[in-house]
Order: sequence, then structure tokens, then C-alpha cells
Amino acid sequence: MTATSNGARTMPAVSYTAQWMAAARALETERDDALYRDPLARDLAEPDGFRLIDRYHGGGLLPFISIRTRYLDDAIGTVLDAGTVKQVVLLAAGMDARAFRLDWPDGVTVYEVDHGPLITEKRRRLDALGAVPRADRREVSADLTGEWLPDLERAGFDRDRPTLWVVEALTFFLTEPQVGGLLELLASASAPGSTLAFDILGRALLRSPFSRPFLETLAADGTPWIFGSDDPEPFVAAHGWRVTDLREPGEPGAGEGRWPYEVQPRGRRGANRLWLIRAEVDR
Repeated sequence: MTATSNGARTMPAVSYTAQWMAAARALETERDDALYRDPLARDLAEPDGFRLIDRYHGGGLLPFISIRTRYLDDAIGTVLDAGTVKQVVLLAAGMDARAFRLDWPDGVTVYEVDHGPLITEKRRRLDALGAVPRADRREVSADLTGEWLPDLERAGFDRDRPTLWVVEALTFFLTEPQVGGLLELLASASAPGSTLAFDILGRALLRSPFSRPFLETLAADGTPWIFGSDDPEPFVAAHGWRVTDLREPGEPGAGEGRWPYEVQPRGRRGANRLWLIRAEVDR
């Protein structure tokens, strides 16, 4: 995705990102030891998703997408099992099919927010597949470069009720002020008891020689990874949220046994890191 001055993404690049993430989910689904199953992913990945997977091969990308997907799936289940949250917002939802593949409790509304052209194309593909959502799924075609919360509220979102926000594979493409602004915006629309589940990069990874070929390919395609933090807890706390769960790929509850690299001790400075986070609004 290509960043704009106020933190949104332009449609063509978002579409590419959505397609190669769907392709990664399709490849995971076809494994014998799959961490999850997404039978819609292969169709949602067309036309470019698998070509882009080949182009971006390496750097642990595929196992990370699989581990992150499962971590966020589990976060959704944990939050909803508590019974207090009945509205879930998938921000920049792309070709995500969680509304169709997860088991949702009765009474939960799932909002999928993204640019109108992507929402329209996704609906066309899902209708052609005869896909039926397992929750009250509401599409929100919103201009993410502007004021999109009113669009979400017109779809039925109630900022006075606790919310689960799921923000997957978005913060990488934003600047630090944009990420901070996004977290603050979500906090401003969150009633007490709201939760945020998301991922961010470690800053060291953006400077690592190990990552350079992959990062240079992303930049050449107009989708550079920009933001990272080696201290996510204070960063998140400074923008309205309190971290309640922080893990790295390969740790228990975050793809233990599936991550191809050694998990570095938390105190080791300069290690390449990918953070999986759950946080509660600080109110």
C-alpha cells in the first residue's frame, strides 16, 4: 500500500496487498498441518496474489502471515467468549474472509471497512462463490484518507458499546505519526472494555541486511514498509491503549513450532522482531 500524507492507502496497492495475503492464506489452508482453513482464499487471491507471493518470497513472510492470522483468529475468539463485545471492526479488511470461516457467537456484528472499489470487487467474488457469512456482516465503503468513522456509524456501529478492532497488516505502511494517530482515533471511538488486536514491526527489522532484498522489492512496487518499534508497549500506551498480550512468532500461542527462526530473548537489542499485540483501551 502507498501512504498518503494523512495515513490512508491508495486503492491499487491495497488491492495488491489484499491479494497476496489471500494467496498466503490459501497456501496455508492446503497444508496438512494448517493453522487455520480458509476455503475462499484461493479465489480471493486472483489475479495477482500468487505471482506476488513468488516475488516477495523469503524473509519468513509466509509463516508470519499464517502465524499472525491464527493469532488474530484466537484473539477474536478470546474476546468474544467473554460475552461483553458484540461488534467487531476489521479495518482495511481487504480480502479477509473471517466473517465466513470463523464460528461467531449469536448477536455479533462484523464490520468490514475498506475502499469502495475493493469492497465491490470482493462482494462480486463472494457472491459468485455462493459464500454465506456466519455473522451479521456489514460492508463499509469508506474513504480511509478522510473521516471514515461517520461511514462506520451509518452502518450501525455504536461507539458507546465495547468494540473489538482488528487491524491486520496496516501499520507497516504508515509513518510513526500516522500509526499514533490511528491508535488515538480508534481509542476515541472505543467504549470502556474495547480491545485492539494488531501487529507491528520491530524497527531493527527495517534496517536489517537480512531483510533488505525483500524490503527493496516492496519499495520498488510502491508498497514500502515504513514504521516499526522496538518498544511497542510504551508506544501503544502513549496513544490510548494498554498492552495486555505481546508475543513474537514462534512463542507459545504464536505459532510455536512453525516459525523457522530462533526467538530472541526480549532484552536483546537490535534483534529482528515482529510483534503480535492485544491491547485494551486505556479508560
